[in-house]
Amino acid sequence: MSSTTDASPGSLAGRSAVVTGASRGIGFECARALHASGARLLMLSRGAETIRQAAREVGARAEGIQCDLADPDSVSRALEAIRAALGAPPDILVNNAGAFHLALAERTSASDFERVLRVNLSALFDVTREFLGDMKSRGSGHVVIVGSVADRQGFPENAAYAASKFGARGLHEVLRAELRGTGVRATLVSPGQTDTALWDAVNLDERPGFTRREDMLDAAAVADAIRYAVTRPPGVNVDELRVSRA
Repeated sequence: MSSTTDASPGSLAGRSAVVTGASRGIGFECARALHASGARLLMLSRGAETIRQAAREVGARAEGIQCDLADPDSVSRALEAIRAALGAPPDILVNNAGAFHLALAERTSASDFERVLRVNLSALFDVTREFLGDMKSRGSGHVVIVGSVADRQGFPENAAYAASKFGARGLHEVLRAELRGTGVRATLVSPGQTDTALWDAVNLDERPGFTRREDMLDAAAVADAIRYAVTRPPGVNVDELRVSRA
């Protein structure tokens, strides 16, 4: 059963949350943080067994749902599974899943560009749109978009990624304008470079200008910023959080 009133400051007891890209990195840490605050979690990720194992690690109130955001049919099936599991729209939706592609613009293929936009922007819109109307009718809900420093600043080799993240920022701005006064909240959390598996395939030593992994943000710190935003009193909206390494 969803609730629109916190049992205590910072508590998410009785709330439901959906987190995409939840098998590792920021998404996994976010699921852990929200679960620790009392929420019931539906965790989405591409690998079926991987996300089930991640949910087991998070705790008893967590469930894994397989969802490949690059595949519209997989997204549709996951949305049906969410509705079947909750019987209502989630109280919190964290759009975290993302695809990353590094290449100079002229070396970025059309298929790579389209794949990154599909995962980072189109699927984000599909998942959010599914629940917006019901959230508005209910008068409560919280849509979180995990952006990036690349949602406001262009970097070399970021043509696809920056286009998707600038688009996500634009979508957030529209949501804030449309949702203001409805009881439904929207927050953009934009972390700096964060130490996640996203960097495993990137040889940072050969790419000047990139931050060393040991100097990046910790994923748990970004998750804590998300937890902060969604545990504010109902009348308070954190429009945007920019998170950087101190």
